[in-house]
Amino acid sequence: MNIRVNNKVYRSGKGVPLVLLHAFPVDARMWDDCAKSLIGLGDEHGLAPFPIWAPDTPGAGDASIPDAHATGAVADDGAYAEAMDKVAEAYVSMLHITGHEKAIWVGLSMGGYIAMDIQRLFPETVAGLALCDTTTIADSPHARANRLNIAKTCESGNTVEPVMHFARPQAGDSTVKQSQQFQDLLTDWICDQRPEGLAWRERMAAGRVDTTDQLARVTAPVAVICGENDPSSPPAKMRPLANAMTSTSVAFTAIPDCGHFSAVEHPDTVANALLALVERV
Repeated sequence: MNIRVNNKVYRSGKGVPLVLLHAFPVDARMWDDCAKSLIGLGDEHGLAPFPIWAPDTPGAGDASIPDAHATGAVADDGAYAEAMDKVAEAYVSMLHITGHEKAIWVGLSMGGYIAMDIQRLFPETVAGLALCDTTTIADSPHARANRLNIAKTCESGNTVEPVMHFARPQAGDSTVKQSQQFQDLLTDWICDQRPEGLAWRERMAAGRVDTTDQLARVTAPVAVICGENDPSSPPAKMRPLANAMTSTSVAFTAIPDCGHFSAVEHPDTVANALLALVERV
């Protein structure tokens, strides 16, 4: 079978869709508060309703896990060499099936990997681009091996424990991430995931290509958003990414006291940045 897209429609409307691509190891629910804020802000600004969507990555939430044919080639170490390209193709097919030629692609963390793969493979579909708490750099050998080990452990133990650290605060984390409310929320979301779905996503990410060379090729308006307390994608790493996009205009937003899940921790701030991108598009 081909990859089937499980798409959450927050709002229908006319014009260019805003497509929200979620982070690992959660699902599209992470956009709920941000999307609600976006709708309210859009109404306040007098914008005509525009489509807001949030597809689940294959294997996330209730989204089906692709079979071997849909997954594509597998590297010797078990990484999926073609899976992210196939996800990008599935999202673009969803766009075209619904009668749209372009979208504003918004990717947070692993969602950002997919957004940049869409830019690489289907640049003609990119009306706008938002990269949130993410990177364009492919995994190092160590990071790739770690992803694949997590995938094996999730499957062999039928457990989500290897990724539960996303819900547990560390030194230097934001106030929100240290709160019990946030820890409980992320814990619930992660516990709702299927171990085999987590494994599929990790293998997809491990097999992705480096898209850093695509940054200078982006011509659509861009927003780059990150939390100042993000341990993996702080402003020091996100600013060079923004600066490399020399063929377009980039709005950079660094959010104080905010960690990796910026759209969950500070949904209104992220919504404001995304609405400004919509208005520019």
